[in-house]
Amino acid sequence: MSFLDKLERRIGFIAIPGLIRAVVALTALVFLLVLLNPGFEKFLGLNPTRIMHGEVWRLVTYIFLPQTTSPLMLLLALWFLWFVGDGLERAWGAFRLTLYFIVGVIGTTIAAFIARDTTFSNSMLLAALFFGFARFYPDEVIYVFFILPVKVKWLAWVAAAFMLYGFVVGTNSYRLALVAALSNFLIFFGPEFIYEARHRQEVASRRKRFEVQTRSDEEPLHKCAVCGATELSDPNLDFRVSRDGEEYCVPHLPRTVNAA
Repeated sequence: MSFLDKLERRIGFIAIPGLIRAVVALTALVFLLVLLNPGFEKFLGLNPTRIMHGEVWRLVTYIFLPQTTSPLMLLLALWFLWFVGDGLERAWGAFRLTLYFIVGVIGTTIAAFIARDTTFSNSMLLAALFFGFARFYPDEVIYVFFILPVKVKWLAWVAAAFMLYGFVVGTNSYRLALVAALSNFLIFFGPEFIYEARHRQEVASRRKRFEVQTRSDEEPLHKCAVCGATELSDPNLDFRVSRDGEEYCVPHLPRTVNAA
């Protein structure tokens, strides 16, 4: 029984079926509230200073804060998040998806307090969901703008490349946010990556040993110094070693030298 299985037996009650659907619905609600009350989003972001002054709701509300003001872009983003969430829940179950999401939230929140940064958002947290989905469904085809078919794994690699670039050229605050938000992905999938790397190394070693053994079986034990014939090219040939240290087939054995 794996560690996560044991954990589910102990705290399985935290599982929230349809968690990502709830996130989608609350994000849509927050978007409407912001449209009706411009500036309302300022009271929802992950601001460590304001939280320390009693605005504790920000620990939760930043999760649902939309990262766009375009209704069309929001609709596409929420549809995609719904799609990803359903896929993860099918693959994992409600408990593991809930735990995965909670770990990401905790990591992002802690990083924001360490950096004392008010720019931390839920964007990387949602990216971690997408990377998890790509891990389970790498060959799932997504139609970008409903036109261009692209496999999920390629979209994930592109997103990872942009994040890596941001990690290299960005600020320390950005680096901390990236690592914190993706901590759940590293915790849940890191052991699998290590196992697969070791497995590939073992397979490569076994293949190399097999190739060496195969080559040794094909190498001749005897070879005539004159004609180059071997027991593989002519199984009926007999070979002798002459006093000069060379090996010859019987037809080319030097007549003036006694065979050893």
